[in-house]
Amino acid sequence: MSGSSVPERADGFDCGLRKEPVAAELDKTRHPLETMTERALAREAMRPAIDFEERWITWGEMRTVAERMNSLIEASGAPQRTTVALLSRNRPSAVAALLGLIAKGYTVRMIYAFQSAAAKARDIERSKPVVVVAERHEFCDELCAAMHTLGIAGVAIEDMNASAVVGLERGSSAQGIETSEHPQIEILTSGTTGPPKTFAVSYDLIAKHHVGVQLLSDGATTDALELTPLLLFFPLGNISGIYSTIPTMLRGQRAVLLDRFSVEAWHRHVLRYRPRASGLPPAGVQMVLDANIPREDLASIRTLSTGAAPLDPTVQRSFEERYGIPILLSYGATEFGGPVAAMTADLHAQWGNAKLGSVGRAMPGAQLRVVDPATGEVLPSNSEGILEVISPRIGAQWIRTSDVALIDADGFLFHRGRADGAIMRGGFKVLPETIERALMLHAAISAAAVVGIDDRRLGQVPAAAIQLKPDVESLPIAEIETHLRTHVPATHIPAAWRIVSDLPKNASMKIDRPAVRRLFEGDAGAQGRQA
Repeated sequence: MSGSSVPERADGFDCGLRKEPVAAELDKTRHPLETMTERALAREAMRPAIDFEERWITWGEMRTVAERMNSLIEASGAPQRTTVALLSRNRPSAVAALLGLIAKGYTVRMIYAFQSAAAKARDIERSKPVVVVAERHEFCDELCAAMHTLGIAGVAIEDMNASAVVGLERGSSAQGIETSEHPQIEILTSGTTGPPKTFAVSYDLIAKHHVGVQLLSDGATTDALELTPLLLFFPLGNISGIYSTIPTMLRGQRAVLLDRFSVEAWHRHVLRYRPRASGLPPAGVQMVLDANIPREDLASIRTLSTGAAPLDPTVQRSFEERYGIPILLSYGATEFGGPVAAMTADLHAQWGNAKLGSVGRAMPGAQLRVVDPATGEVLPSNSEGILEVISPRIGAQWIRTSDVALIDADGFLFHRGRADGAIMRGGFKVLPETIERALMLHAAISAAAVVGIDDRRLGQVPAAAIQLKPDVESLPIAEIETHLRTHVPATHIPAAWRIVSDLPKNASMKIDRPAVRRLFEGDAGAQGRQA
């Protein structure tokens, strides 16, 4: 059940299942990815690298950040090839920092930037890196206090430069720290195989399956300057950001970097560069339709790829009918090292209408099967069950997911949702239990239930029903949201609220989630805060 070829992503990247050898001529004493990255940072100083907010950042500026940062890390007393935490937002300085860390063989521990100061401090306390690298404004009093207590040094990146954080120039946490001969990038999973957890993406995996080309010399990538600049909008700290950003930089292809995705920025990129292939997050497809972008503005695009979350087949059909552009869906996860199934242009041309909503067939080397959730028995074609995957990037073992899926008789995969009740908010997977636990930490809340409700733009959003303690007469929604933001990321904040006298329960005295969901009937797409 595989496609005929490895599909090219809409942003021009290999989807990651190639096994082309890394150049044998690379320095044997270091990991090939380190050598390739060091070579990339040594490009001509005036060569353009990243367009950010209408200004081209050069490779000379990228090198300045990387070299200055690495000098400060060394001066902090950190041993070579140790673990460095990176609070990564989509900024050229963060991309340069990541490349600089890879070039020196550090293990990079990504810390989610879009959370409260208290949550960031807790992440640092749990992970205990030797050094933290982040934008200057991230080093608030709470984070600095935690780092000072633990003896962790800090390096601030700002305006394409790097400097030591005052008071955190040197660290004491490096004593007794073992360095690794197998560097990796540690990121947080989105929950495909259970609750989010730290997942290590090795340099080996990135070099062999994501870069996947022989970079024998910088001259071999000179033609990359003639390629259409790629639009990068995936967060740098997740798997999509890793397998899109790093290969682009190593190849020497120019990139347009977005802090966050917006239809307006995507539209400008299409009009300016006229790409033949493009990509959108699933929520972006409906956003383009809502923006009513003229058909002629997208005339250059031959294929459009999307993934990371389900796409409503009716939205797919509306887009394809309006613009005449086939949408190529894919399916993957951090735990797989990237995509494992995709709809190629050839498959769409042959099967598109008949397989509307399918994420395609298994990619070369990957295997898919659907099993009975209770017995684990492999189910026949056209049966819904729990999806299991073998990804050659990870190993030969079956990986059990939390996704309900169906594989039809022609080998096409259809993603039906989450068996664990996770809410698919755009490209983010939100576990209701995570929000409920955080809500119960509030002194005024007696019980809480979170469900997913339909949203026209994002697919689903969380909605929360709250039961107050008997002695509490009222609780402002704004206060609850402020409380939540100290415990969970912004993507977990409910879009709709109900405060009830008693949460619905079934005969077993468990929360009746269908009844809770009915409390929000009529809220679909509104994303309002109601109580």
